[in-house]
Amino acid sequence: MLTIRGRSGNSFCDHVSRREFLKIGSLALGGLSLTDVLAAEAQAGIRSSHKAIIMIYLPGGPAHQDMFDLKMDAPAEIRGEFKPIKTNVPGIEICELMPRLAGMMDKFALIRSLVGARDEHASNICLNGYTESATRQNSAPVLGSVVAKLQGPFDRTVPAFVSLAQRTHHMPYNDPGPGFLGIQYGALNPNGPMMNDMTLKDITLDRLSNRRQLLSSLDRFRKGADSLSGMDTLNQRAYDLLTSAKLVHALDVTKEDPKVRASYGKGTDKPVGDASPMINDQFLAAVRLVEAGARVVTVSYGFWDWHGANFANLKSYLPMFDQALSAMVQDIHNRGLDKDVSVVVWGEFGRSPRINKDAGRDHWPRVSCALLAGGGMRTGQVIGSTNRFGEEPDERPVDYKDVFATLYHNIGIDTNSTAVIDEQNRPHFLLDGHEPISELI
Repeated sequence: MLTIRGRSGNSFCDHVSRREFLKIGSLALGGLSLTDVLAAEAQAGIRSSHKAIIMIYLPGGPAHQDMFDLKMDAPAEIRGEFKPIKTNVPGIEICELMPRLAGMMDKFALIRSLVGARDEHASNICLNGYTESATRQNSAPVLGSVVAKLQGPFDRTVPAFVSLAQRTHHMPYNDPGPGFLGIQYGALNPNGPMMNDMTLKDITLDRLSNRRQLLSSLDRFRKGADSLSGMDTLNQRAYDLLTSAKLVHALDVTKEDPKVRASYGKGTDKPVGDASPMINDQFLAAVRLVEAGARVVTVSYGFWDWHGANFANLKSYLPMFDQALSAMVQDIHNRGLDKDVSVVVWGEFGRSPRINKDAGRDHWPRVSCALLAGGGMRTGQVIGSTNRFGEEPDERPVDYKDVFATLYHNIGIDTNSTAVIDEQNRPHFLLDGHEPISELI
């Protein structure tokens, strides 16, 4: 076991707290690679096949009729300012502000008739398939936690479930958590307290003066894993993550080909509204994470609750979204991951058909939309439609839980036959009999 002594004489021992344990591991993440072999492993990444999901959550509720379901035959107070453009799939049109997505619509499936939401500004419906109020009653875990529980890590040095979401001012936009599965199945969040511990804190120069000796000690610490006993699940998980460079390498988008990174665009790192920033690098990080072995990665992107100045704001933000999402899906195809990595993009509800006095659209839980890509799904199609004003489905309503059933199916989980066991050893069936979307599989 590695012991580092500072001027105070304090040392780390076999019975360190979780925080102290993470500080030990942080030395490996502070630019001090453990061995040449480990560095080579991180450079190589994981190319072998494993199923994964990337979920892009658009907090606040995006305007379906200004993005993917424009109603040009409706009156002006419903139609809005934007014009549709043709895509590379005959018969499918989307907003003029998303030309990149239009040029690759054959790689997407568009659901225009998404139902099952309530008027709740919360991420729950997008992350676990239940409304916020239902989650308070059933403690349903988010999709990433379920996958982490049922399938575990593909590579023990890369967490099965990673959330790249920064904490938002409006609390219900944040990840509702692992629910009845327990904290050990929660997401690793690089923006959260765990990664705050993964920094060099209170380390004096004399403690780092003999780099070779420190590296040797770290290697002995790593090789002693099999002899460790009595470690709880969280400490074992932390040990696995913190003694490999693979996770940090995946998160470090500066390691990517500059041309590939540039294709994703910049976005903005400042939070929009009371929700998330629009960090386009997170889309790239999500791809690198699933390539390295993560099974589920979630991204929270922007703020879409435009009760006022809806069109002015969308003119600024839709081009950022268009560039980030199109680059990510194209990158997934370029890396040969399109059969294994499913992508879903959605918000917690849609927007009202009628434009209000402030040039905005209000909450509209009766219908919304979703984009799906990859996962071996049948793309280049539209599923469902809404009526003339975009008020409600008139063909093929699709529940949020149907989308979840599809995502679980893509990753190899049959939710109708697979029970998820909670901390009290009780079985749960998650989706109330909802089935995968037949048009996609």
